[in-house]
Amino acid sequence: MTSESPGRIVLLTASHRVAPGLLSWPAWQALHGADRVLCPDEHHPQLPYLKDAGVVVEHVLPTAQELVEDCAGGRTIVLLPSGEGDRALTDGLARLAGSGRVSMPDLELLPGSYDLPGSRFLDLVQVMDRIRRECPWSSQQTHKGLTKYGIEEAYELVEAIEAGDREELREELGDVLLQVVFHSRIAEEDPEEPFSVDDVAGTIVEKLIHRHPHVFGDATAETPEEVKAHWLRTKAVEKQRESVTDGVPLGQPGLALATKLAGRVRTAGLDVALPEGEGIGYELLGLAARAEEAGVDPEAALRAAARTYRDAIRAAEGLA
Repeated sequence: MTSESPGRIVLLTASHRVAPGLLSWPAWQALHGADRVLCPDEHHPQLPYLKDAGVVVEHVLPTAQELVEDCAGGRTIVLLPSGEGDRALTDGLARLAGSGRVSMPDLELLPGSYDLPGSRFLDLVQVMDRIRRECPWSSQQTHKGLTKYGIEEAYELVEAIEAGDREELREELGDVLLQVVFHSRIAEEDPEEPFSVDDVAGTIVEKLIHRHPHVFGDATAETPEEVKAHWLRTKAVEKQRESVTDGVPLGQPGLALATKLAGRVRTAGLDVALPEGEGIGYELLGLAARAEEAGVDPEAALRAAARTYRDAIRAAEGLA
């Protein structure tokens, strides 16, 4: 005589960040092969697609004991948990399994879909949308009003990079990303020229593909210098600039501005002498040009020296 099979309980999960209906083949096999398919949530996003596929779903949530008993005789039951996860049921199954007094069916957790890389970005967009609608402060912000925060977050990101703090780096990258999503959400409300975060992402995707013909096209580039040359040529055609100085933001920090101009001159192969003049400004301009030619970022170099100076000040104050 053979013992009776205890059956099988399959908890079928699906990511809310993946479009409903896009289930894995093992998930569809389990659904079509089950004796019963249960889903306590009558508004579960998968239900319309299961109905179209001919899967009959019962909107019930049995107790753990009932579910185990219903598996007797080798039956298979597939359960689609609700958004809350149906903790009472899963805890009940765990207690029964741990009691040792019940012949338990096989328990299987079957992911029907997985999050793709970048899927948490969708959560950020949803959270930002709700905050924009419901938060008294966030709902009143404008592009102009947020400008200072964008600058602050960019500097804090640079500080985290230079400090080599991985945890701080992750947090500061998130703060910079928040600025992008926040501005994109505000832009949706513009009555004349609205755009969304999808438009922002789409624009940069198109730009990256177009400016990397050595990756997405027939061009070749084997060195970083060749890649940069490709980039500059493509950018020049796109922008139709008259001068190599076009597009250089004059509002950036002075050393960075001087370095950028010197870099544009060197890359274009122009023979432009540094202007002669008296005062520390012209001396700094010369230092910035020398640094750029040597491949040194003068802003970063000055910040590193300033941090050393800060440490010396603290030491003189008797501080650790």
